[in-house]
Amino acid sequence: MAQPQQQSEGTGAGKPPLRVGMVGYAFMGAAHSQGWRTAGRVFDLPLSPVLAAICGRDADAVRSAADRHGWAAAETDWRALVERDDIDLVDICTPGDSHAEIALAALAAGKHVLCEKPLANTVAEAEAMARAAETAQQNGRLAMVGFNYRRVPAAALARRMVAEGRLGVLRHVRVTYLQDWLVDPSFPLTWRLRKEQAGSGSLGDLGAHIVDLAQYLTGEHLAGVSALTETFVRERPLPGGVVQGLSAAPADGTGQVTVDDAALFTGRFPSGALASFEATRYATGRKNALRIELNGERGSLAFDLERLNELSYHDGTEPGAHAGFRRILVTEPDHPYLDAWWPPGHGLGYEHTFVHQARDLVHAVAEGRRPEPSFADGLQVQRVLAAVEESAGKNSVYTPIAA
Repeated sequence: MAQPQQQSEGTGAGKPPLRVGMVGYAFMGAAHSQGWRTAGRVFDLPLSPVLAAICGRDADAVRSAADRHGWAAAETDWRALVERDDIDLVDICTPGDSHAEIALAALAAGKHVLCEKPLANTVAEAEAMARAAETAQQNGRLAMVGFNYRRVPAAALARRMVAEGRLGVLRHVRVTYLQDWLVDPSFPLTWRLRKEQAGSGSLGDLGAHIVDLAQYLTGEHLAGVSALTETFVRERPLPGGVVQGLSAAPADGTGQVTVDDAALFTGRFPSGALASFEATRYATGRKNALRIELNGERGSLAFDLERLNELSYHDGTEPGAHAGFRRILVTEPDHPYLDAWWPPGHGLGYEHTFVHQARDLVHAVAEGRRPEPSFADGLQVQRVLAAVEESAGKNSVYTPIAA
């Protein structure tokens, strides 16, 4: 019988600490907490992550989150967290409208920074953040943006295979990210549906992920886009009668949705490869369906987040009589990240991407090298999102087709 793979477990004993302070404690806060709490117990890290303090505006809720996720202290003002002497790195898990302010303050205070995607709500904010990150790096402080899907082992393997030339020259890239949590028109008007807080809707929430993933896998930046966006339900009920950002509740208890519900766009890479993108929160029955396919002159690759331990690969150089897509089960110890996890065949899940994210950032900090994706990478994605919005504005009038 095959022997189980030996795990490497970093206990942190005798290693310098990397003391983390996190702003935000909801969905992403919980996911990032899992990453920081677990990374040093699985990987042999050069620094030992310490969950020093977590921050949120509601004192009772943030204290409860601290207790639940293992944070040593709780703050209700992010400025106080940034100023703490016992914090080396600030992890930003807040809505987009506060990313720039917190990140700029943290970098100015001499902290490393991890910021959730999208980097900011505007290109101008992202530019300021990228400039601050460049200056901070000269002083030994690093900044990374959290595109966690890069850390799925199958996606990292796909990047390796593309870089090795297994697909040859790329021709077509197709990416979709489909969810359905807004299908019900009675779903309340949360912050994610307000432009002043979220920046954009499905475009920034889902589109940012697939733009980054497409550029990461191809190794190219998009050169141009052509887009359409739509908001299907333009008025929604206010949660509890009010929503932050609205000075007064309308008489009917509803508020205006000011972001897109769906975005469709095409793009072109500098190599000449064509790309199509679809991001929607109105695909009934789809919960978190991200899929990307890359077609090249020598082969094709496909990745589906709902089968995140698998990669589909077609070798176009094989004889046609037995060629076709084959399933690669990405659980071997020589696959990305998997040397520290379970024996072959034992799959990982969504939460492991945040463990890998923490691992990669700890190594970058210890080695003093620019982490990937950097704030410059986040800025580049922000520029694509802005170009999509600009193109959609210009394409708002259809050219009629004759009967």
